[in-house]
Amino acid sequence: MYRIKTYNNISSKGLDCFESNRFEVGHDVANPQAILLRSHKLEEQDLPNGLTAIARAGAGVNNIPIATCTSLGLPVFNTPGANANAVKELVAAALLLASRDIVGGIVFAKSLDPTLSPADLNRLLEREKKRFAGAELSGKSLGVIGLGSIGSLVARLGLDLGMQVVGYDPALSVEAAWRLPSDVKKMENIQSLIGLSDFVSLHLPMLESTRGLINSNTLAHFRRGSCLLNFAREEIVSTEAVVEALESGTLDRYVSDFPTPLLLKRDDVLLMPHIGASTAEAEENCAVMAANQLKGFLERGNIKNSVNFPEIELERTTNFRITITNRNEPGTLSNILTLIGEGGINVVDLLNKSRGDIAYNIIDLDAFPNTMLLEQIRSLSGVLNLRIIDR
Repeated sequence: MYRIKTYNNISSKGLDCFESNRFEVGHDVANPQAILLRSHKLEEQDLPNGLTAIARAGAGVNNIPIATCTSLGLPVFNTPGANANAVKELVAAALLLASRDIVGGIVFAKSLDPTLSPADLNRLLEREKKRFAGAELSGKSLGVIGLGSIGSLVARLGLDLGMQVVGYDPALSVEAAWRLPSDVKKMENIQSLIGLSDFVSLHLPMLESTRGLINSNTLAHFRRGSCLLNFAREEIVSTEAVVEALESGTLDRYVSDFPTPLLLKRDDVLLMPHIGASTAEAEENCAVMAANQLKGFLERGNIKNSVNFPEIELERTTNFRITITNRNEPGTLSNILTLIGEGGINVVDLLNKSRGDIAYNIIDLDAFPNTMLLEQIRSLSGVLNLRIIDR
């Protein structure tokens, strides 16, 4: 029986992925082997002995102490792409709201006197509607920075709206490149993209390399009167620099899912309360993906969509499987295999992959290793943990 502790309210569709005869899942589970959460801030003291993995039902993992987890040999999973459509649709709304004063028009309509006669109301509307005039998106240019699951959908959205779309992503994967429409012109650097764009939409993860990416230097390359949209992460944009760009007229509008005090009450800023992934469908998709990734790890030792471990999957060939996490140091795997051989056990299949300072091994054996052998492996220099995967 695998024990999984949950934080936050996880969609029932995700929880239904765990068979009740194999998994104990809930807020009050003691001595958990895995944690499943959404936005709960996980502290180092929340990582109990015996914990083997953490899954975040969402893309961001800034609420999880990644460095500590890595040092303990704990893979951390997220769910990239599960909320992509929800964010894309909100970006569609943001583009329309930024190009036309829809919000002002709605506020004006709500303020109208219901006692007016139809004729007087029509005359008032005809006289005042020019206050809320805007521009069409068709024919404008959209720059998308970050062309992953969400960015590629936003790029396609721009094309569907009749926009000219340019994109930039220094870490564009082969999989993401296949998703990207051929009509998207790929740029060599951010400055070139910004200089061509009427609208710039950000879809980057929060990394040290992306912190403050949009600052006074990058904002200097924006077209005068352009619009910046941030539905990625607050820290990617320097709020102070954005305010300066708005006041100088470099930026005409800033639309963000991350309100901050400096941005409140500004007529040239549209703010939303972090609702990019706030749809029932996105929550269900994230929960199902996170649950299946945890199941794959707990039941087979496979890893997919981990932010700190390599992606690895091995079809099971025997009834005896162990997984070993170790520091990525020369000789460690050789020492492990030597001990297994000296224990009189044959390795039937093996897959070893590394990521940064971490190496991870899935090893299928022809017999069950005894306690002494397991302890010898665990005591090797560099070995962080060893798991026995039950059939």
